Amino acid sequence: METENRVVSATRDIAAPAATVFELIADPRRQPEWDGNDNLVEVIAGDRISAAGEVFAMRTTKGNHRDNLVTDFEEGRRIAWRTGDAGGPPAGHEWRWEVEPIDDRTSRVTHTYDWTELADERRVPRARATGEPQLRASLDRLATLAESLA
Repeated sequence: METENRVVSATRDIAAPAATVFELIADPRRQPEWDGNDNLVEVIAGDRISAAGEVFAMRTTKGNHRDNLVTDFEEGRRIAWRTGDAGGPPAGHEWRWEVEPIDDRTSRVTHTYDWTELADERRVPRARATGEPQLRASLDRLATLAESLA
């Protein structure tokens, strides 16, 4: 029996400094601009992320309020968060971004979606529909935005 792959990832080189790319990812207000799932409308609460343990809240296109608990953070290099319903615990899926400077003007960015701990069966169809093409769409939009600022 084949086991389901619950970790998907995509990587892209972006013609912008790592600091520029990371700043766009770490600022929740900018996320709707580069979200390749077309799922985010606006930040409800939260400022620029600066540490693990912080929470920021987003409103989705369906009008839902999602709290995002930052689970990993290294300034300029790595950020990850787990999403859940407003006021509730994270649902068991994590979005991770890793930014690696190649040189002063180019960055390698890896975007990973990990839903290995997702137990809410209502969320599983959406999780299954989030694959490498959706992650790549976010990377492509992020690249367009970062390269316009570089």
